[in-house]
Amino acid sequence: MSNRRFTPVEWCHSTNIYEVNLRQYTPEGSFRAFARELPRLRDMGIEILWFMPITPIATEKRKGSLGSYYACSDFTSTNPEYGTLEDFKSLVSEAQLLGFKVIIDWVANHTGWGHSWTKTNPDYFKKNEFGEFYDSHGWDDVIDLDFSNREMRKDLIEAMRFWIKECGIDGFRCDMAMLVPLDFWMEARTALDEEKKLFWLAECEEANYHQAFDVTYTWEWMHKTVEFVKHHQDIHHLDHLLWRYNHDFPTGAMRMFFTSNHDENSWNGTEFEKYGEAHKALAVFSATWNGIPLIYSGQELPNRKRLMFFDKDTIEWNGHCVYHDFYKALLTLRKNHPALRAGDNSVSTLRIRTNADHHIFGFLRKCGENEVLVLLNLSPYDGVGFTISDDIVHGAYQDAFGGQIHHFHDRHYTLNAWDYRVFVKHTA
Repeated sequence: MSNRRFTPVEWCHSTNIYEVNLRQYTPEGSFRAFARELPRLRDMGIEILWFMPITPIATEKRKGSLGSYYACSDFTSTNPEYGTLEDFKSLVSEAQLLGFKVIIDWVANHTGWGHSWTKTNPDYFKKNEFGEFYDSHGWDDVIDLDFSNREMRKDLIEAMRFWIKECGIDGFRCDMAMLVPLDFWMEARTALDEEKKLFWLAECEEANYHQAFDVTYTWEWMHKTVEFVKHHQDIHHLDHLLWRYNHDFPTGAMRMFFTSNHDENSWNGTEFEKYGEAHKALAVFSATWNGIPLIYSGQELPNRKRLMFFDKDTIEWNGHCVYHDFYKALLTLRKNHPALRAGDNSVSTLRIRTNADHHIFGFLRKCGENEVLVLLNLSPYDGVGFTISDDIVHGAYQDAFGGQIHHFHDRHYTLNAWDYRVFVKHTA
């Protein structure tokens, strides 16, 4: 299946995404304070910085003491909590000089109560039978925009253009994209790609939205893996879901895999609550399967607490990020190895069969002679010995984490509970 209209930027095939929760990142919670973290994140191998909404938050019907980032009161200014527009421009410039790409969260479906348009253009919003603003999805701190209004669409696209022209951002993560008509996103991308070729990430799992977007979410994979780990479900359910992802989405469509993000952490639990000892193995999967991995603020620490959403709740950094080198090894390999490119038709992703498939999840990424072999023990059992049935795995492979060479002449290996190995085909 292929109905792609837009060509993704070339750099996105080997990229990764880091979600920045600016409010909770530092005690100051500001653009300037976050800038101090850029060298550390660059060393870790981060490519894209996704900033949760940086626009001002409406005060009317605000939740908590600070409100939701997703209840905007003005599309073309910054939240004073974070700093000025000039502060953000400086942050973007500094980040791009270090090699990062910068994308911002864009909330098109709704605004906060008291958004500037409610006064200047009240016809830009949906109204109920009483002529009142409302939200159709049960969120009581926001109100729906009316996409049947052509002028609203035009002004919304111009507001998006503002951030490209003023700050030089590299793309958008579009919140709840499926609640907005697909034809709007296609209209917006057509207009804005003329300004600058951008990276487009949609928070949705609708395959047809790849007509407008480069990357969509894998919410179902995240939920299925939680069910798998907590309830010891059959590993073949995961296989079937990945098969559907491969067959139900357009050729070249890229998907974003994750073990945490702002919604999951705050509302459903940390990766430790959800996955327990399986959290690193599933992070390895996210970084090596055919897709783009997401890392959420503090996962490299790792942060073990749920962060409050509407109030200040700073990540408890201690100067030592235990998982820094773990992510650095994964992201560096992903960036540099041709077999780990996402959405590239020259790369094959092949499930590896073993005589212990009820525990072992293995796969091979292959691009010509370049190969990456990933072996995951998705079980709580130590010392799981297995033999790889497929003869496509043969010869010497180097451990991406330890550097040792392993020869798969007999294709036998052993993994402990929830353990992982990433091997690169040795060509020397």
